[in-house]
Amino acid sequence: MSLPRRLTPLLAALALGACFPENIDRFSGGSDPFAATDPSPDTRPLVQVINDFRVAKGLPAIPVSRSLTMIAQKHVEDLERNAPATGACILHSWSNKGPWTPCCYTEDNSQAHCMWDKPREITHGIYDSNGYEIAMGMRGGRATTQGALEAWRGSPAHLAVVLNEGPWARLTWKSVGAAISEHYAVVWFGEEEDPAGSP
Repeated sequence: MSLPRRLTPLLAALALGACFPENIDRFSGGSDPFAATDPSPDTRPLVQVINDFRVAKGLPAIPVSRSLTMIAQKHVEDLERNAPATGACILHSWSNKGPWTPCCYTEDNSQAHCMWDKPREITHGIYDSNGYEIAMGMRGGRATTQGALEAWRGSPAHLAVVLNEGPWARLTWKSVGAAISEHYAVVWFGEEEDPAGSP
């Protein structure tokens, strides 16, 4: 997906693959998938700018999800440390270096289930619904909350996800989670409330 020319020098990749389609005892194997999750200081501001933008457009704010926040954090860590987004693999790809199903997510969205399934897979079924991600990557600079928002605002396909427009108008976001690292920012949206609550 190409970006407006004015943003191209700032961004290595801006990929959209969000295509269609609390009970601790429920964790498989007795392990807590949230145990190692420590929300970064930038997590809340990134969700806040998304919600502020929605509210300014007359839409409701989306409840922050502990599950989707954790998925977002794991994904930016994987993108930073393991670089699964190389060659034909775009930013929705996952490496084979974690407790998840790896995939090379390509522009044709043929690996859509790799994205959709990540919340239920990584939370061991606690968040038992699809997840939809927007992602932004920087080259030669640091990802920022405002920079991510501006990039997504400048991309009609990403903007449609944020604002439930076009093909996304039939969906209602009931959960959202986000994470930002040195070079990446991601936001995950879900159609169901999160049984694990807020981070």
